[in-house]
Amino acid sequence: MSRVRRGFKARRRKNKIFKLAKGFHFDRRTTYRQTAETVKRAMHFMYKTRRLFKRDMRKLWIIRIGAASVQLGTSYSKFMGALKKSDIQINRKMLADVAARDTEAFKAIYNTAVK
Repeated sequence: MSRVRRGFKARRRKNKIFKLAKGFHFDRRTTYRQTAETVKRAMHFMYKTRRLFKRDMRKLWIIRIGAASVQLGTSYSKFMGALKKSDIQINRKMLADVAARDTEAFKAIYNTAVK
């Protein structure tokens, strides 16, 4: 049985990793072993940061809604409780956007929920 030369497949596999390492500096981009390790680490941070981003955005929305509801004379938790009781189904992202951009609309939502 003849020996298999792995040139094409191995190069294809390495090139896939090198393409992901675009923008890295020095050996992190040129040496395969270090590149593979760095890319693996970067992929892990990408995964982790996507979740952290979601968490941070939810915190921001809550802060914005809380600030707007305090200006109208109630706390965040009481306002959200009133929304639930009055069966107004609007998510925090949209509420925060309305609170930041259109105070009159937020006041209308508040009055509908609290009444």
